[in-house]
Amino acid sequence: MSESTQVSLDQLCATTLRGLAIDAIQKANSGHPGMPMGMADAAHVLWSQFLKFDPSSPDWPDRDRFVLSAGHGSTLQYGLLHLYGFPLTIEDLKQFRQLHSQTPGHPERGHTPGIETTTGPLGQGLANAVGMALAEARLRAEFGPDRMDHYTYVIVGDGCMMEGVASEAASLAGHLGLDRLVVLYDDNGISIDGSTRLTFTEDVGGRFAAYDWHVQYCDGHDQASVAEAIRNAKAESRRPSLILCHTVIGKGSPKLAGSHKVHGAPLGADEVAATKRAIGLDPEQFFHVAPAVYAHLRARNPDRMAQRQAWEQRLASDEAGQRLVARLTPDFSDLEERVIWPSQPVGAMLATRKAGNQVIQALAPHVPGLFGGSADLGHSTFATIDSSGYVQKGDYAGRNIHWGIREHAMTAAANGLSTHGGHVPFVSTFLVFHDYMRPSVRLAALMGCQAVHVYTHDSIFVGEDGPTHQPVETLAAMRVIPNHVTLRPADLAETGAAWKIAIQRTNGPTALSLTRQNLPELDHSACEGGVRAAVAKGAYLLQEAVGELKVIIVASGSEVHLAVAARDVLQAEGIGTRVVSMPSCELFDAQPLAYRLQVLPIQVRKLSIEAGLTKGWERYVGPDGDSIGIDTFGASAPDKVLAQVYGLTVDNVVAKAKRLLS
Repeated sequence: MSESTQVSLDQLCATTLRGLAIDAIQKANSGHPGMPMGMADAAHVLWSQFLKFDPSSPDWPDRDRFVLSAGHGSTLQYGLLHLYGFPLTIEDLKQFRQLHSQTPGHPERGHTPGIETTTGPLGQGLANAVGMALAEARLRAEFGPDRMDHYTYVIVGDGCMMEGVASEAASLAGHLGLDRLVVLYDDNGISIDGSTRLTFTEDVGGRFAAYDWHVQYCDGHDQASVAEAIRNAKAESRRPSLILCHTVIGKGSPKLAGSHKVHGAPLGADEVAATKRAIGLDPEQFFHVAPAVYAHLRARNPDRMAQRQAWEQRLASDEAGQRLVARLTPDFSDLEERVIWPSQPVGAMLATRKAGNQVIQALAPHVPGLFGGSADLGHSTFATIDSSGYVQKGDYAGRNIHWGIREHAMTAAANGLSTHGGHVPFVSTFLVFHDYMRPSVRLAALMGCQAVHVYTHDSIFVGEDGPTHQPVETLAAMRVIPNHVTLRPADLAETGAAWKIAIQRTNGPTALSLTRQNLPELDHSACEGGVRAAVAKGAYLLQEAVGELKVIIVASGSEVHLAVAARDVLQAEGIGTRVVSMPSCELFDAQPLAYRLQVLPIQVRKLSIEAGLTKGWERYVGPDGDSIGIDTFGASAPDKVLAQVYGLTVDNVVAKAKRLLS
């Protein structure tokens, strides 16, 4: 093939990507054509010359990762997947944005083959990619480049660069020197409302250079220029790379190119025809791909398959390769038998944040992918693997990481670690700062990412720090996220059970809500099947009534001890009282109705206690029940004073229970 023929064919490939995006969006009468039209050249260069993948095995662990952080341009990625032979057909492209199609409005992991992470909320993809690049660096350091050796490529837009989560993540990536992270910036100067100069006039390249990134500039429509920039980025050996691709949004559209009007709306039938004529496509043909394009882009697929198969053979040939396979496909089904679960005598005092540390040490030898750290709060959350060091630039062997005060990027990067594979990531901070993490927590739940979110200082009993640090509403907010499980354990035994659930729950994130203050170890001798089996049901009978059952007190976390103390008083007065510990509302709600009615029978009066909002507890106590909680913000005072102020006392619990029965 002559050089001129090659250039012409590469231009046709990019033009075809533009045409497929235009047609899919026009047929759906919905979508964002500007970005796919503007980045078609750069994306074609990346995929045709650099990206390592095998369409016949989209989940090959040593593939390069491609993340479309500017997820509104999803038709660009769908077009690429189809053209290279992934299991995505022309018919799938025609169903863009339709119910149950393989081509939803934004890329969704687990929904479309070849999609690495769910993107759309801007900046998230870049932050996820930082986690992916970190995962690759750690596995390469442990298992060697013969077994793990790939890059993470990202396409970002102006919106990604404006979002704070991307800045947090980029700062961390530069600090860690993640040199196999390459970001292509669609620098078109346009956002939904108009020119980015309305709000965004900073020197983005200068900012990333200050983060210690390798920064380059290129013409995003000059394929040779893009290729040279990517080659330079791959040659960089000590820092991540940013390539600012100067592009024209909606390139090829006679009337709309360079305008914000092409960002988020179909071109319209007349402009579709005019654009196709302008870029050399037949306006009478829709979803058309020339045979030469298929042949050119799929010609290397046999070599791609052979590369993947050779990698699999290398892994099968030695012990280190088998260990890597085990890391990538972990089996936690026998965790109960393998782990020596920490314990302590009934009545022994220990904060559940410190209990969590003991459990982490017990789990670490049996969960080799366990890796994480805190947002500059390691000495407060105790979420560390004490036997291991910390990753830093050039040394990725440690199992702990200093995330810095970057709660949002920390959680998004953990999503990237999870989607990459080989890791069970954990992150930690104070519970009140869940609000800084929430968008990434939501995406973890949407994607089904296994990630453990360790929250400490989980109530007003933080004390003197005051209402800014007292998360009265946070538990309720977390419990409404679909596919998200919150556990608020009451002692060391329940904390071990909560961690076990988090490790074995591989299809979504798990939150552990832990105390700052010491709590006494409970007597779990009445738990049928043991405490870990009981906690797995979300709620269980901790203490049964002596005599006729008159009232049930149900509580979570630190308030379970209050319920136990109140029961002693009520029983002494002849009032048969059952105590139910409910560490997880979500897990309890998932139990069969018969079990739920056995634990909380309808005909018995119920009282709930939790140092947080009472809203939500009416589902468990019923219309004839009552709840003790905090429906306002907290206050700055010693914890014992706050307990009196907000009615979290034995006297108040006893009085409320008696009032229910009167």
